[in-house]
Amino acid sequence: MESEGGASRPRRPAIPGGRPKGCIARGRALEGSGHGPRTRATGRALQSPPARTLGLASALALSVCLWLATIAPAHAEDGFTHPSYIVVNAASGRVLNAYRADAMRYPASLTKLMTLYLAFEALRDRRISFATRIPMTMEAASVEPVKLGLPPGDTISVHNAILAMVTLSANDVATALGQYLGGGSIPRFAEMMTLRAHALGMADTTFRNPSGLPAPDQVTTARDMAILARRLIIDFPDQYHWFSTRRFLFHGRWIVSDDNLLKAYPGADGMKTGYTYAAGHNLVTSAEHGDVRLIGVVLGTQSIPQVDGEMMAVLNEGFAEENAPASGPEVAARSPLRELIPAAQAAPEPVPVPAPDEEAADGPWGVQVAAYTSEHMAVYVSGLTERILRDGRAVVERGYLAGRPVWRARVLDLSAAEAHAACPILARHRLPCWVLPPSRNGELASR
Repeated sequence: MESEGGASRPRRPAIPGGRPKGCIARGRALEGSGHGPRTRATGRALQSPPARTLGLASALALSVCLWLATIAPAHAEDGFTHPSYIVVNAASGRVLNAYRADAMRYPASLTKLMTLYLAFEALRDRRISFATRIPMTMEAASVEPVKLGLPPGDTISVHNAILAMVTLSANDVATALGQYLGGGSIPRFAEMMTLRAHALGMADTTFRNPSGLPAPDQVTTARDMAILARRLIIDFPDQYHWFSTRRFLFHGRWIVSDDNLLKAYPGADGMKTGYTYAAGHNLVTSAEHGDVRLIGVVLGTQSIPQVDGEMMAVLNEGFAEENAPASGPEVAARSPLRELIPAAQAAPEPVPVPAPDEEAADGPWGVQVAAYTSEHMAVYVSGLTERILRDGRAVVERGYLAGRPVWRARVLDLSAAEAHAACPILARHRLPCWVLPPSRNGELASR
């Protein structure tokens, strides 16, 4: 096992006979490029080759690598105990912060970012136009939801196909577009996707379909997704506006984006959400404060509130590090969307606490809401809890769990009755809660 940031990650299974000469080495997508000082995270910058058509020799070499990858495919990590994230400066590619950025993950619908990249290439090369009609094949129409629901034999314009993918994340539309661009073959288009990914520097990514529906060896990393997001911005600046679409009208009904950051985070203007049971909740977001644009990637969280909250926190920290904190560390605290409160990432199991008339301990009581990997989010949640309860004093206490720092969101200085009444109130706001009684010496017992 290799480690990054104190956490372990699995190696890609060895290729029989060793890696052939010319294959892309694992984990080399981020290298120092003279774009500024080294950072506390990795000190490396995102680099990728120019997005140009592959030469014959390169294509043949990469084809060999892809063929070998099918012999010993990589598999993503199971479970969502430690989500992956990375934040980079979009202009320079400098990595500002990262955690388990090379851990193998399932991309889910983030796969559609590569499908769109190849569609934008086809538009640029005039192989298709926005008016081109994409046929809905039987295979495309039969994929699992989420989908637009067009019947086999119907068609959709490239214009509307792009909108359906960035808002609804329509699997049927992505499949139909992939088939069209792949000359009628999904496997051929998946190979095109993987070849382009490796050419961009996404050394640890393999695609098997254009939608992101589950496939055992369709894997990526947070680092690779940051590379792809950055290349979309740099290579297709005239197409990036699609990712900020909040809704569009299709056949008389409004198709609404499920990207909460577009509404909740100032400066956010794209890019993509993703979810499958195996992948967890994934998110790529780009946001701009002043003249600084950042790209954040969060993979493998347990819920939409958690992935949204983690993304807000890591972007806040990134903008603060880039000295562009206009709407910076306080952004999440000003968010009006209560549903964006993330689920606890690391918190001990609640311990049963006697009712107030069963224990006459002296001293103040309290409640703990959760423990977070982000101090900013813990401050936000503790303050919100105080406002909901209208009693007590909001505090954030730092601790460690499994060697990793966490921040506990708490409200203290409650009476016994107030503490026991707090959890039912917070449950109505979808906040976890357990009671913290005073210890024998009058101080709050941490349970």
